[in-house]
Amino acid sequence: MQGRVIWALVLREIMTRYGRQNIGFLWLFVEPMLFTLVIAAIWTATKTIHGSDLPIVAFALTGYSALFLWRNIPNRCFGALESNKSLLFHRQVQIPDVYWARIFLEILAGTTSFVVLGIAFWSLEFLLPPEDAFQVLGGWLLLGWFAAGLGLLLGGLSEKYDVIAKLWPPMTYALLPFSGAAFIADALPADAREIVLYLPMLNCVEIIREGWFGSQITAYYDVGYVMVFNLLLTFSGLALVRQVGKGSDQE
Repeated sequence: MQGRVIWALVLREIMTRYGRQNIGFLWLFVEPMLFTLVIAAIWTATKTIHGSDLPIVAFALTGYSALFLWRNIPNRCFGALESNKSLLFHRQVQIPDVYWARIFLEILAGTTSFVVLGIAFWSLEFLLPPEDAFQVLGGWLLLGWFAAGLGLLLGGLSEKYDVIAKLWPPMTYALLPFSGAAFIADALPADAREIVLYLPMLNCVEIIREGWFGSQITAYYDVGYVMVFNLLLTFSGLALVRQVGKGSDQE
């Protein structure tokens, strides 16, 4: 029952957000693909000053696809409850379902973009396939889990404090230089590396890139730390969403 409810909310979200005009719901996948394509094109054009021996297209694909995932999921969770309040009159629709639908939609968009662009670039011989596809998948799943927990937490907080939604965009710009989108941890001094590796998204990107590039890089990450962090983040987010739901019911 819950699965059917979430799927119905996903379809409603697609129609509400994209409608039936132009290419409709395909914008769900085109948007992250265009974002990554532009970055890959810019990096390819400036490869002479990039200073790295790694394949530039694969480097941009792994870094900025990951960035899109953890940045966009919280964005879509802001205001999710307020814009779907009318649906809560249906007994089958629970408050967490509204958030899970938006999270699922963004993970689907980001994953489709990552896979399609990877296959397209490989077919055009712009990059080689990953050395360990299962490790890439494992890192991507950990990143998606982190982004989902972050979306639940920030989405719940935004229902209580409007300022959260306004603070998140500048926070993403502050986190971007340390997220691993444009560098590998091995390029940092040891002391700085120990500090930035407290960011779960950097650990996930390192896992993905080690799976993709294999012996070409020395990756630094802690899977156990990321899993514990994700568990705490998810439980905190779910508890907050539940608390916000109780307050909404009382109103």
